[in-house]
Amino acid sequence: MAGFTLVELVVIILIIGILLVAVLPRWSGSSGLDERGFRDSVMSALRYAQKSAIAAHRTTCVTFTGTTAVVSISTAFGASNCAVGSALAGPDGNAMQVTARGSATFSSVPADIIFNAAGSPLTGAATLSFTDLPAALAITVAAETGYVH
Repeated sequence: MAGFTLVELVVIILIIGILLVAVLPRWSGSSGLDERGFRDSVMSALRYAQKSAIAAHRTTCVTFTGTTAVVSISTAFGASNCAVGSALAGPDGNAMQVTARGSATFSSVPADIIFNAAGSPLTGAATLSFTDLPAALAITVAAETGYVH
């Protein structure tokens, strides 16, 4: 009789299991990868805005609208907001903007985060929470230092 040996059957089951672990989350759409990627992009944009405020000695603002975070910089020294300003160029030279992918959404308290020339938030401490992610992955901006974590 011809058939599979026990070793061959175990190897095939292992290969099928590895493929299911790697491919199934992409098909089901419930992996949270889009939400986590969006969260990490927003955190990077906040850190970039804070560092840009310090480097340029100008106020930078991160405005949250719907599922988008837009970073701008004031054109006037000592400004308390970015009303007279322009979009902050990111490392790639394009306007710094983060748009949600998939079903990712967030809420920010306060609605806008404004960093002064020293990198401290004028709006005080801020917290951003994301849907479909654990509360432990919320982004916090420290009131005194502007540290984004």
